[in-house]
Amino acid sequence: MEEGPLRVLTLPTTPFPDQRPGTSGLRKKVYVFQSKRNYLHNFIQSVFSSIDLRDRQGSTVVVGGDGRYFNTTAVQVIVQMAAANGVGRLVIGQNGIMSTPAVSCVIRKYKAIGGILLTASHNPGGPDGDFGIKFNIANGGPAPETVTEQIFQISRTLEEYAICPELTVDLVTLGKQTFDLENKFKPFTVEIVDSVESYANMLRNIFDFAALKELLSGENHIRIRLDAMHGVVGPYVKKILCEELGSPANSAINCIPLEDFGGQHPDPNLTHAADLVETMKSGQYDFGAAFDGDGDRNMILGKHGFFVNPSDSVAVIAANMFCIPYFQHMGVRGFARSADHIREKDGLWAVLAWLSILAARKQSIEEVMTEHWKTYGRNYYTRYDYDNVDIDAAVELMLNLEVIISDKEFIGQKFTEGEKTYQVERADNFEYSDPVDGSISRNQGLRIIFKDGSRIIFRLSGTGSSGATIRLYIDSYEKDVNKIFQDPQVKLAELVTIAVQLSQLQERTGRSSPTVIT
Repeated sequence: MEEGPLRVLTLPTTPFPDQRPGTSGLRKKVYVFQSKRNYLHNFIQSVFSSIDLRDRQGSTVVVGGDGRYFNTTAVQVIVQMAAANGVGRLVIGQNGIMSTPAVSCVIRKYKAIGGILLTASHNPGGPDGDFGIKFNIANGGPAPETVTEQIFQISRTLEEYAICPELTVDLVTLGKQTFDLENKFKPFTVEIVDSVESYANMLRNIFDFAALKELLSGENHIRIRLDAMHGVVGPYVKKILCEELGSPANSAINCIPLEDFGGQHPDPNLTHAADLVETMKSGQYDFGAAFDGDGDRNMILGKHGFFVNPSDSVAVIAANMFCIPYFQHMGVRGFARSADHIREKDGLWAVLAWLSILAARKQSIEEVMTEHWKTYGRNYYTRYDYDNVDIDAAVELMLNLEVIISDKEFIGQKFTEGEKTYQVERADNFEYSDPVDGSISRNQGLRIIFKDGSRIIFRLSGTGSSGATIRLYIDSYEKDVNKIFQDPQVKLAELVTIAVQLSQLQERTGRSSPTVIT
């Protein structure tokens, strides 16, 4: 117990006009948080003020981050402000580190009112990189638009924030620390927890660890290569895949979380995880995977670098879900983000799901994927990212495009490119009704769906720290087994051209060379 009660201060501040959280929280360059006085404090106060005081008093809040630069500084500020704002207990990952899926898990385990995640996901880290703050609600999932809008509105008029400036917490030692605060009847508690254990225990109740251990370390084990990209997943991979399931220690690389992710871009795709791709092409490994900075994204590769696109990955897991004990007992309530073991995307979960499928079917990734295409047909898929676009230009593009596709005359319109003609069947601004909790996520992307099932989707992303990112998604279904082994870029070239011309992407963004993600 600290000697003497700690002071609780209310200090004046000036609001900022640019603290609107995007789809994944507030993301800015590190220097913005460091150079603008109270920029961090203002946003954290806005988060706490968005929670009703009656719910906040004596409540539990979870805190964790991906370990990027400025993470530790931000955690200490959050501790000081949580105490001053009436929170009764903070549950923090050791060293301030906890993956996004694990935070979701811990929120639910401790029945917390929410969690604060310090991450910019797949964006670069370091002093010149990005930093982000995201708020998850009591169900473990990201705050819905109604909450993020409330946070933003509070931030625009904020005049003061509450803080206990003399409170410092030991983030290394596991266990509880208590602090007496002036004018508070109960001590403020900080509990430092093993970042991996609660999450690992959840996975033990979902997957057949005995079968996975046989697959990874038994007599006929497969060889795997896992790249944590110096993000938060490294300790989880080491503990679960190596120590518990028996995969050799050298099968996991880049497992030490670094503030700058080793100078790399922690985005698990063919471009940024190129070293893993090249290693897999050598043929010495049967299964490969990479993870992003905060652990909610992944990339799956088979022997000789066989690439599984994200859409195919979800489809294969869905088609083989009863290889996973959890679904044998619970059934399935939704796919992708709506899988209800937590309320976040989960990269490591997806890897264990794939390994469970390989263990049950005793096939390679390529064999599983090929059989899937022959049975169900193939959805060719690609994604183009137009990064760091002027925000006003990006918004104008999306608004203009929505006007075009909302016109009744647009339905039935034909687009011809090369030898192919596509006719519009329907178009909308997609909204998603969650089958688990009934929540509705609006403005999720502009969709153009053609009569043959092909789709063009435009989405304005909020995951960047500067400028805007326009993501272009293209997919097209092919059921002819003689046409399921084409290059996706060749197969989808006509649709890409139609999308670029219709939206005037290049003219409006000034970008003629987007990043091809898959």
